[in-house]
Amino acid sequence: MTDTKTRILDAAESLIAQHGFDVSLRAITAKAGVNLAAVNYHFQSKDALIDALVARRIAPINRLRIEVLDAVEREHPEGPLPLEAVIHAFVDPPLRMPGREDIRILFGRLYGTPGEFLHRLFEPHLKPLAARFRVAFARACPELPPADLMWRMHFTIGVMVHTMSWSRIISEITGGEVNSSDTEALIERIVRFTAAGFRAAVQDAQSQQGARHA
Repeated sequence: MTDTKTRILDAAESLIAQHGFDVSLRAITAKAGVNLAAVNYHFQSKDALIDALVARRIAPINRLRIEVLDAVEREHPEGPLPLEAVIHAFVDPPLRMPGREDIRILFGRLYGTPGEFLHRLFEPHLKPLAARFRVAFARACPELPPADLMWRMHFTIGVMVHTMSWSRIISEITGGEVNSSDTEALIERIVRFTAAGFRAAVQDAQSQQGARHA
């Protein structure tokens, strides 16, 4: 039988994915089949509960990201890294998260809410990872100026986050033409799209101004 702590985490994960971070502790305890004292015993507060459910999902994702990136770097100890391989290392683990679709949507909410992202994800879990991938993307795209590199990493995150956040309704709003359940095909589409973005020509500010006034 699932233990009490896991039931609480699973219930919170499902309800936050569906309704956002304002979901009440009363709703969480009702879904988990426990009383408020159980939440206080295991987590002390709703805030600590959310931190715990984020940590249990992001830790294995980040480990896998680093393992995959380590393997890419071992295969290419010198010179540029293959761009698609670096993108795969970055986007595959979050999009392959095991379990319910709720997990994808939960992380889509976290990434899509700046305050929650900084407080619950970036500072405690992602800051060193972002620095590591910045170096890897710089090796994959040595021609990119630092600002352009960071913007393209930002856009790649945006594609991933939007996909995760909308995975539950994308089939409905496209009349069934798009199906997010085919994870392999989804990841390949994201990799091709974002790789093309990284490889797009860099246009300096003066050229952009000239193009606008042409």
